[in-house]
Amino acid sequence: MAFATLETAIDDGIYTILLNRPERMNAFTVQMASELIAALDEADNDDNVRSVIISGNGRAFCAGMDLSTEGNVFGLDETVDAEGPEMERNRDTGGMVVLRMFRMKKPLIGAINGASVGVGSTMQLPLDVRIASPFAKFGFVFAQRGITLESCSSWFLPRLVGVQKALEWSFKGNVFGADEALAAGLISEIVEADQLINRAREIAGEFAGKTSAVSVAVNRQLVWRMMGAAHPMEAHAAESRTMYHTSTRDGKEGVQSFLDKREPDFKDTVSGDAPSGFNWDDEPPFG
Repeated sequence: MAFATLETAIDDGIYTILLNRPERMNAFTVQMASELIAALDEADNDDNVRSVIISGNGRAFCAGMDLSTEGNVFGLDETVDAEGPEMERNRDTGGMVVLRMFRMKKPLIGAINGASVGVGSTMQLPLDVRIASPFAKFGFVFAQRGITLESCSSWFLPRLVGVQKALEWSFKGNVFGADEALAAGLISEIVEADQLINRAREIAGEFAGKTSAVSVAVNRQLVWRMMGAAHPMEAHAAESRTMYHTSTRDGKEGVQSFLDKREPDFKDTVSGDAPSGFNWDDEPPFG
């Protein structure tokens, strides 16, 4: 699929998405949001894709929302009654992208190559791994723009870096570098710029090399969804169902390959072998 704001490629089971508005430092637009969702759909629906890498073309990852667009630059309908039922259709654009990332069946790896502020930072939060070049910059700058957190960041950010750091960054609205991001756990590695994509591909290969695609997909969903569980019994119930399912399929090959002292040859596909009753797209209603 061809995109106007993205550059995409599939190679060795890795689907790479590059934000591609380098002349605007990859500033985020409503069109980019729509295309990101379409690209994620494409990656998720292809059983040959095992991981997704997201990065940016040029010197920036994403310099936030493109504030030069006409009308409401955040893509919201200003004619909607904030208390009326039509508000359900007036959804934060970045949040819709992030919720699609949350539902992904494939691991998401962020290779943060440069400036990433505002939605450029919040869209990274549901990625499973974030690595950055020394030139990366981050910033939850909303208070300095007179607006609030978006892209579901009030849910994701404190879970990743803790409540205190999430509040500090949200209150100050400052821009900070890769060292501070690493110290707080927002990213896991700082990698030289010319090796950033190679390192991301290495991580992607580690996720796919000897693993079951269905196991990885289900594990991703279990970990993310159980962060909102009220009691470990919810995890026990979900894991019991998924463990039963996988142990009767790829699990048999995993055990046999271990006994045979050989590499496993997993056959199950994410599109056709998900556990019964495991709803990938399940999410609460908006409003």
